[in-house]
Amino acid sequence: MVDYELLKKNPFYLKEDQIEWVKRTLEGMSQEEKIGQLFCPVAYSGDKESLDNLVHKYKVGGIMGRAMPAKELCEVISYLQNKARIPLLVAANFEAGGDGLIEGGTNVGPELMVGATGNPEYAGKLGMVCAREGLAVGANWAFAPIVDIERNWRNPIMGTRLFGADPDMVRKCSVEYTVAVQQEGMAASIKHFPGDGCDERDQHLMTTINDLSCEEWMDTYGAVYKACIDAGALTLMVGHIMQPEWTRRLCPGIRDEDIMPATLAPELIQTLLRETLGFNGLITTDASTMAGMIIPMEREKAVPYTIAAGCDVFLFTKNMDEDYEYMTKGVENGVITKERLDEAVMRILGTKAALHLPEKKESGQLMFDYDDAKKVIGCDLHKKIELEVADLSATLVKNLDHILPLDPQKYRRILLYPLCTNPSAIGFPITDDVPGTMKSALEKEGFQVTVFEQGMGREGRQDRYDKMKKDYDLLLYVANMITRSNQTVVRICWTPPMGLDVPKYIASVPTVFVSFANPYHLVDVPRIRTFINAYKFKESSVNAVIDKLLGRSEFKGVSPVDAFCGKWDTHL
Repeated sequence: MVDYELLKKNPFYLKEDQIEWVKRTLEGMSQEEKIGQLFCPVAYSGDKESLDNLVHKYKVGGIMGRAMPAKELCEVISYLQNKARIPLLVAANFEAGGDGLIEGGTNVGPELMVGATGNPEYAGKLGMVCAREGLAVGANWAFAPIVDIERNWRNPIMGTRLFGADPDMVRKCSVEYTVAVQQEGMAASIKHFPGDGCDERDQHLMTTINDLSCEEWMDTYGAVYKACIDAGALTLMVGHIMQPEWTRRLCPGIRDEDIMPATLAPELIQTLLRETLGFNGLITTDASTMAGMIIPMEREKAVPYTIAAGCDVFLFTKNMDEDYEYMTKGVENGVITKERLDEAVMRILGTKAALHLPEKKESGQLMFDYDDAKKVIGCDLHKKIELEVADLSATLVKNLDHILPLDPQKYRRILLYPLCTNPSAIGFPITDDVPGTMKSALEKEGFQVTVFEQGMGREGRQDRYDKMKKDYDLLLYVANMITRSNQTVVRICWTPPMGLDVPKYIASVPTVFVSFANPYHLVDVPRIRTFINAYKFKESSVNAVIDKLLGRSEFKGVSPVDAFCGKWDTHL
């Protein structure tokens, strides 16, 4: 029996006519249509045949979009919403701004950059920008905010994606984002339950662990989730992350090898999340293509078991036909009971009703106009917020030699060391021109800039040590080491042999290090005495840093994580 009374409660708060739509729609659906509603695959392009398959063959409940031009998004989403009998949830990773879906959308800044402002209100402004730009092209579901907590600087994928290490600040920022994005009419999805940031491994590559005790988890991650739940978060994303202490408490005697990631752990979803924390909204898995979900359980079993365990939406597919077959078999053989299937679909439909998608479809409001979208994307208000965050977040971690602000006369000759991510390490091209951008910006200020190039490197044949002192007044390291899934580490790889570009002239030549991505580089350059974190390489951040290096603006950022990585020598 479907309990429609749940839809009157937090976070749905549906009215009687909305509940009636859910009830009428659910009771009029075939088993095939119900199974289709569970799926939220990726939409990569506007190919009409592929789009038709999504809504007619598979009858999916939603899609997740990857970054596309705004015009194409308006066309694709309008086409899908027009063709679908039941309106679709349209999701994107709106973690840093509208650019999570829209090419050229406003990038307010990654969450850590927002956390560095020290003002949770900017998390709300981030949510507002994400919602307004996303809604303009047809998105209605934000896979954000990330409410994880940084507890391990070695974590290779969180980096700048979370608000920081202080649970209280993370809680305040997460609530601000959640409330703001939903006030605009877009559903938030707090993630990644039971919480990333503890392990130094990546659930894209293996099943990872949140290793806190039950009590410490409740005081940190649990408190953040509870605050967002109480604030009305419509949806929640479950990660392929184990929480062994809670599983052991809820399943006494369980063997270590039987401990599952949360996506496959009913004790974490049904008991901890639903009963203890009181979450009544829609639950989606994280991407089902991650190894963290499949390593502990055969895929044919895991696909339907995610729903049986308590998830309502199955995110992505490895192979659409195969995963659909697995899900169908799971329903037919009873792994997913009729009651569990109906409950999941009820919450999916309830989320759509809470977003007023049925009324919008009926009135033609799910057709999106590019000319209207252009007025919202990158508008003056959104750019103003971006500039404010860039100014307020740039963080002076160390200034022990007090060489700032830089005088172009005193430090005229600069040797620039660009340190950038190898594109092959993250699987996509990097368009950021770090050396060109920084060289141009500094030369406009009157500096003479030389970009480091590898020369004669064999031992005994390198340039004289004192040549560096004669040739340069300042050594400037600029890092753009991007944190990204599918990496195992985000550390600096120095030029061989013996690290030709390692900052080994610190004792002789003034040296400054600026990181525009990973905030933890001090672990690899511990005796750098002037160190700055700026969190994102983009025009607004570069301009803010240049202004602050030259003393035209003060550094205002408050480090949201331990940039010293817990090491004593990084303070030297």
